[in-house]
Amino acid sequence: MSNNSNAENGCSSPGSSCKGCPSSSTCSSKTTDSAAPGSGIHHTIVVMSGKGGVGKSTVAVNLAVALSAEGYRTGLLDIDIHGPSIPTMLRLQHERTLSEDKKILPIELGDLKVMSIGFLLENHNDAVIWRGPMKHGVIGQFITEVKWGELDYLIVDAPPGTGDEPLSIFQQIEGRKSALIVTTPQEVAAADVRKSINFCRQLGVEISGIVENMSGFVCPSCNCRTEIFSSGGGEKTADEFNVNFLGSLPIEPGIGTSCDKGTPYVVAYSKTVTAQLFKQIVERLLEDAKHSEKRAETKTGAAA
Repeated sequence: MSNNSNAENGCSSPGSSCKGCPSSSTCSSKTTDSAAPGSGIHHTIVVMSGKGGVGKSTVAVNLAVALSAEGYRTGLLDIDIHGPSIPTMLRLQHERTLSEDKKILPIELGDLKVMSIGFLLENHNDAVIWRGPMKHGVIGQFITEVKWGELDYLIVDAPPGTGDEPLSIFQQIEGRKSALIVTTPQEVAAADVRKSINFCRQLGVEISGIVENMSGFVCPSCNCRTEIFSSGGGEKTADEFNVNFLGSLPIEPGIGTSCDKGTPYVVAYSKTVTAQLFKQIVERLLEDAKHSEKRAETKTGAAA
């Protein structure tokens, strides 16, 4: 598979099979599936961050795994085209997709369905060198050409910032969609969270809440917590913008170890305080989702 395209419109050979695309279908910035994009997906949650390195992918993976463990039909979609980390974090980097009925089959990990550009590369170390239209096109394929089936939740791991990938997923996915924003406590990270909040509001996208990661350090020996960075930046920003604050997660060596081993933290360290905090965040997220649905139903009923 070739990953290099210099075409401004996303394909060097419009109207024909494009080797720069992950499938043999015609390359286009618009999807051609007659069904509504993501029509079988009840709720899409895009995990975003204003900056890189805040643990966004870690939150996305553990959120998806925790939802699946609770019995929700869950998918995990990695739209970080240039740096897909989900396959490695789930020990799936050597997996490759198959097709059925002209649809791409996601990789299944237990009951969790997973899709990433990493599953479509000939070598997982290959660099993907694409411009915006190419990324927009492949994200559309991830929505319409992957056989997701019926899902309660699709968790989307987006790259940092407010660029092509989060814009493409919000523009192309149908049905209920919201953003979960991950930050670290420092003001430099919180400042970029404000941009993510404004991005969502300009697009009319609901914000499920903010998670503050790397909030203090938990000693693996005594479970004592020490504040390394300043704390409270995420909660302060949530209050400032009237957004739900879902909780704080400390720095813990086990999180890094579990990511490297490809075993989700909430599974490998399920009895720890931090794993319980992850579960609390999931509970708050689910509770907020229920309230949002009730508010939407009330508005619909009032309008009728």
